[in-house]
Amino acid sequence: QVQLQELGPGLVKPSQTLSLACSVSGGSIAANNYYWSWIRQPPGKGPEWIGAIFYSGDTYYSPSLKSRTSISRDTSKNQFTLHLSSVTPEDTALYYCARGFAIQIYTNWGPGTQVTVSS
Repeated sequence: QVQLQELGPGLVKPSQTLSLACSVSGGSIAANNYYWSWIRQPPGKGPEWIGAIFYSGDTYYSPSLKSRTSISRDTSKNQFTLHLSSVTPEDTALYYCARGFAIQIYTNWGPGTQVTVSS
């Protein structure tokens, strides 16, 4: 059974870059045609897909966040990482990593991690 766990700081200052890693166990991020995604849910709002990295290493981003987002991976650690630059308080949200066979269709989720952007 694959398990995902978000890792990273809970507090980031405005204008800084938010970096969150997703540690995966029970399955390789470089195998089996899976998309590995980042999703966030701001307080009082619905979920928002941020982007994904395919098992091949190809990346896909939400058009609204593309200019500030990059997703990378370390196959030796079986982790993939979200970098979101120039954060503002509007980036405050619960951030999730997830796995699925298609973008925005998820079969496994991490528990989520709260990120607050504040000075």
